[in-house]
Amino acid sequence: MAKDPWTDPDPQPGDFDAELEAIAPRLVERHEGSAEAKLTRVVRVSGEDAARLDELAAKRGQEPGEVVAELVRNA
Repeated sequence: MAKDPWTDPDPQPGDFDAELEAIAPRLVERHEGSAEAKLTRVVRVSGEDAARLDELAAKRGQEPGEVVAELVRNA
């Protein structure tokens, strides 16, 4: 099946295989991960969606960011 760059998730598995194979090993550094590493994601919600999010958060006694975080964790 052909990839559709407008609707398929980006990147797809294998998209960068050729580029990764072409990198000289001397240019690659490996680092161990950290359990304390954090990722910050900025989510913009506007209009009716923002109003619904505010309403839902108020009903739950939470901040809108807490509701979004819970949705992401449960996804």
